[in-house]
This record gives sequence, C-alpha cells and structure tokens, in this order.
Amino acid sequence: MPHIEPSRPPRTWASLVGSIRIGQAAITMVLLVIGAWRAAVDGVPIPGVLAIALVFLGWYGGGLLLSERTADRRLAAGWLLGLTLIWLGAVVVSPEFVWLAFSLWLLAGFVLRLRWALLLSAAILAVVVTAPLAHTGATTYANVIGPLVGGVFALGISRGYLVLVRDGRERRRLIASLVATQEEMAALQDELARTQRASGAIEERTRVSRDIHDTVAQSLSSIGMLARSARESHDPARSARALEQIDALAGEGLADARRIVQALMPAELESTALGDALARLLARLAEETGIRTTLHADDELPALGIDAEIALLRTAQSALANVRSHASASRVVVTLSDAGDTVRLDVVDDGIGFDVRHWDAQGGRGGDGGGYGLRSMRARLRELGGGLDVESAPGDGTALSAHIPLGGTRGHGAGDDV
Repeated sequence: MPHIEPSRPPRTWASLVGSIRIGQAAITMVLLVIGAWRAAVDGVPIPGVLAIALVFLGWYGGGLLLSERTADRRLAAGWLLGLTLIWLGAVVVSPEFVWLAFSLWLLAGFVLRLRWALLLSAAILAVVVTAPLAHTGATTYANVIGPLVGGVFALGISRGYLVLVRDGRERRRLIASLVATQEEMAALQDELARTQRASGAIEERTRVSRDIHDTVAQSLSSIGMLARSARESHDPARSARALEQIDALAGEGLADARRIVQALMPAELESTALGDALARLLARLAEETGIRTTLHADDELPALGIDAEIALLRTAQSALANVRSHASASRVVVTLSDAGDTVRLDVVDDGIGFDVRHWDAQGGRGGDGGGYGLRSMRARLRELGGGLDVESAPGDGTALSAHIPLGGTRGHGAGDDV
C-alpha cells in the first residue's frame, strides 16, 4: 500500500472529474498530431493537413469554452455533430485521421443520451472500418477489432465519467443537507438547553416557595397568634411566656430563611431522626395551643432518603399549621408507619373539618383563596412518586394521609385521590 503523507489533501470527485476532462483534451491533441503527421508522411500536402487540423482544433476548443458557459444539451449535440462532420472530411482527405474516432466516441458518451450516443458511435465505427477500404481497397481484422474494442472502451469511460459527475453532485447535495441538519440540531439543542434552564428555574422557584410556606410563613403565623394572645392577656406571666415563644419561633424562622438561601437540609433533620422531629413539632403545638397531641412512629421504620424525610416533615408542618389556624381542634394524632413498600404519614384531627368535594371541584383552591398548603404538599410528594389523600367533612374533623414509596425516585405517582 503506498504511503500517503498526512499533509497531502484527499482527492475529491471534483478534482477527479477535472482530471478526466484535461486527459480527454490531451488525448485529442495527441491523436490530432499523430493523424496529421501520418497524413503528411503519406503524401497529403502539408497546407491541407494543417488546415484540417486547425479547423478541427478550433471547433473542438470552441466547444470546450462554450461548455463552461452553457448547459444546453441541444447546443452541445449540434457542436458534436459539427465536429463529426469535420472529422469525416478529414478522413476523406486521409484515412490516418481515423485516430480521432477515439475522441469522438468519448465525446458521444459525454454529450448525448445513451441511445443517441450508441447510434453515433456505430456510425463512427462504420467510417473507421470502411476508410481503409475506400483509400487502399483492402483492410485487416485488426482494422475492425481494434476500433471496435476502442469504441466500446471509450464509450464506457465516458458513461463512467457521467456517473462520477452525478455522484459528485449528489455528494455535494448530501453534504449541504447534512450541514443544514447539523445547524438545525444545534439550534434545537440550544433551544432545549434554554427550555431546561427555564424549567429548572421554575422548579427551583416552586421549591423555594414551598419551603417558605412550610417554614418561614408558618413561623410568622404562629408569632402573630402568640403576639395577639399576649396583647389581649392581662396576666404578666402568660405574656412573658408568649414573648419567650415568639423569640424561639423568630430564631427558628431566621434559621429556616438562611437554610433556604443556602439550600441546606432542614435543621430538624440535621441531628435527629424523622420521628424525633415530628415529636418536637407536636410538643411545640401542644405547648403553644393547648391541643392534645399523640405520635405513633414505627421503631423499625426503614431508613429514608433525605428528599423523602424532607417531604414528610414539610407535609407534617403544613398539616399542623392548618390544624393550628383553621381546625379548632382539641386533639391531633400523627402516625408514621411502614406500609410495606411505602412509608405513610397520617395526620388526624377532631376539628371542624371542611367539604373535600367542594374543595376538589375548585381544583384544590379554597373559597377564600387558601388551599396552597394542600396543593404544595401534593406537588412535593408527587415529585417523589408518592401521593396525598384527604378525608374530611364539615363538623367531622380531617384525616390527611401522605405516602412515599421506599427507594422511589422522582416522578409522578398514582394514588393522589382526594
């Protein structure tokens, strides 16, 4: 295998086709010189030989120049017919000019459609075979077989040239199509990246809004209730206790706000288990409101991922905030249990309840513009493949049940019936 230097550019179809055209012109020049020289040797007057050669060469060169400016097949066919007639006149003067038949066969395959190329090639072959008979009265098998093989070879070369031209055009078309497709794909990838960034920003804003609602907003709500209670109370001891609770809630709210900004895990889960964090929430609720609270947590609860623990803790916080603000309940029972392939968190109160069907018919929006807490709980749980069930009726309390699959991944889950 020959060695190819790395710096040498690869050979293209365009350069190959150009080489064939140059080679064709060179062959024609060589054959014309040979025919003119042999005709002069045979005794044909040199002025006549030169005149015939110059006419043939001029017509041939004019056709090459014309081919660079037009693609009219009829004009090309007329030019080739004229060149054939000039050649025929040259053969009448001297049979040595039959050498130019090879160039005519090449041009016939290049210029004409196949059937017309075959017809003209056959006529040229007939002239080549009969020319020696007309001038000398004799011929040989070589004078027949040689031109026949040469004609077939020349016609095959010319038709192969056309295939190369078509392949080159198709190659350029495919390359242009590929480049356009790549540019379109690049534009689509840029658009997809922008969409993903926008979606990520929306998702992050949604997460932050949930965290603010479940932490800072709930702390501010509790502070407001305690402040009103202290303002309305005439007992200094009770007012002092309310101020202590407000101070504690304000500190926790500040810590939550910093944590949201820094995208850290909840402080309740930094050094304690989920069950302990729920116990602290219930203890605080009982201390601040007087509501009796009960926690049932499985001791053998499987280890949960941080996303699942955060989701369940935020759900409990939001549910207990609703109990504090709206339920007018005297008792709350929270249950954290292992349900086989899922973990369930149930929050049940004996408060005034609400009409779940009416709430659901409004798309999860409360009549007074509330309901964001329940929507936020459901959205957070669904992102982990879980769901939220709510059962309630006016005067009959509320039962909220959240579930998350063990080892689940982010995604939408079934079982979000309300």
